[in-house]
Amino acid sequence: MRNFSPFLIFPLLIAALAALPVTSVGLNLLAGGTGATWSHLLDTVLGRYISNSLWLCLGVATGVALLGVATAWLTAMHEFPGRRVFEWALVLPMAVPAYVMAYLYTDLLQFVGPVQTGLREYFGWSRSDYWFPDVRTLGGAVGMFVFVLYPYVYLLARNAFLERASGMLEAALTLGVGPWRAFFRVSLPLARPAIAAGVALALMETLADYGTVAYFGVDTFTTGIYRAWFSLGDRTAAAQLSAVLLGFVILLVMLERTSRGRARYNNTTGRNRPMPGQHLKGGAALLAFLMCCLPLVLGFLLPAGLLLRMALLDGDAQFGSRFFTLAGNSFFLAGMTALLAVLLALLLAYGARLSKTLLAQGLNRVVGLGYAVPGAVIAVGVLIPVTRLDSWLAGRWESCFGVNPGLILTGGVAALIYAYLVRFLAVALQTVESSLGKITPSMDEASRSLGLGQFATLKRVHTPILRGSLFTAGLLVFVDVMKELPATLVMRPFNFDTLATQTYTLAADERLAEASTAALAIVVVGLLPLIVLSRQIASRRK
Repeated sequence: MRNFSPFLIFPLLIAALAALPVTSVGLNLLAGGTGATWSHLLDTVLGRYISNSLWLCLGVATGVALLGVATAWLTAMHEFPGRRVFEWALVLPMAVPAYVMAYLYTDLLQFVGPVQTGLREYFGWSRSDYWFPDVRTLGGAVGMFVFVLYPYVYLLARNAFLERASGMLEAALTLGVGPWRAFFRVSLPLARPAIAAGVALALMETLADYGTVAYFGVDTFTTGIYRAWFSLGDRTAAAQLSAVLLGFVILLVMLERTSRGRARYNNTTGRNRPMPGQHLKGGAALLAFLMCCLPLVLGFLLPAGLLLRMALLDGDAQFGSRFFTLAGNSFFLAGMTALLAVLLALLLAYGARLSKTLLAQGLNRVVGLGYAVPGAVIAVGVLIPVTRLDSWLAGRWESCFGVNPGLILTGGVAALIYAYLVRFLAVALQTVESSLGKITPSMDEASRSLGLGQFATLKRVHTPILRGSLFTAGLLVFVDVMKELPATLVMRPFNFDTLATQTYTLAADERLAEASTAALAIVVVGLLPLIVLSRQIASRRK
């Protein structure tokens, strides 16, 4: 017990709190009393929830894999006009939430939108003279997700092409293997874990989305959870739907893991330096330029331009005190969550560093699983135990003082921030763990030899070194909270709106121009971590 550290208890406590919502959802699979609601769902919409979710995942997985791998391969392994801009600009669509993209393209492509109106005026058509695809469909939702989420695959695949595949690819080319055969037989198999991880991240975001599918009228498990909770008033049915959705996510993670089998993807050439890019000329260079230009234009430049135009010409009629109240609420929630997430991540990572046991590492992995759980599932999982705790506290208070205080925790910002932490603590933890692992253990030994304790070592040695990583971790969590919609819609206090909920509410009422002001603020904030990331990418291959 002489070497006992209070830091060692943090992984256990935080892992228990992080696992509580998921455990609460899982336990409701065994709950009864929802026969009528569940029978209604089974007879009417459950089949549609399953089929739409499956088709959505299939379409998004195919789209992000093709688009992400193609752009990663072109920017990592080739030289063509505009490559140095594309290599960092291709991550910009991540700043645009999928539900914002859905609102913008609906306004652009609907019957009274500028595209169809321009076609009718130019060709003199009437409504019955032409056919135009409807964007508010399952296929339209797939398109929105693909152009927003392909950067997950692009970033991971590009890094794999630059590092893991470069040595073996060079060896293959020296043996006379052509570029196409080398790509399919060497580079692509070596990058498969990175591609699979990127696709898995994109699918988790797809399954977690509510705003896009709800606006497009595509019934998925997320919309079903929201409908069961608010329309049918059956929290147990909502929890059971959440458990099914959670099963989808767990199955997705397991498939990604098992798909590798016993294959190994190590670079045995000892060469990790990026290869000089192959110069493309003529038609090949033009084709590469257009291939990289397409997702950038459709995923960021066009939506951002439309959003800016709408905000400047029309914008929110209540811009002013109302807007700044919404922005203040969003910044308060995001700032508090980011601050707590960084603090907890630092304690978790440092506790695991001190203990050096599999238990501490395993507990940190439990905390990290929260990022894979959709926000709607976490919201339901938090509300059920918190509501029961509220009822118990109210009963005890009334028995002692004769007054019922009502709900204390439910519907408050504390419960909402707790849900955010369960969802996004993994983002901060991964960033802090990565940076803390680069600090040599000899610095800890030197600190102890100078008489500093564990807390003093963390404060005076590690924290100054980790300052940049802590800032990055906080920024990532801040932006994620700003964009989070499902958990905020379910758990926000009464008459407490944020930029995300305001955007969704106005867009759902077809007040797209008014929604543009709040949506533009979300996009601008989302650009901040991407600017940092873009600088790192731009300096990756000089």
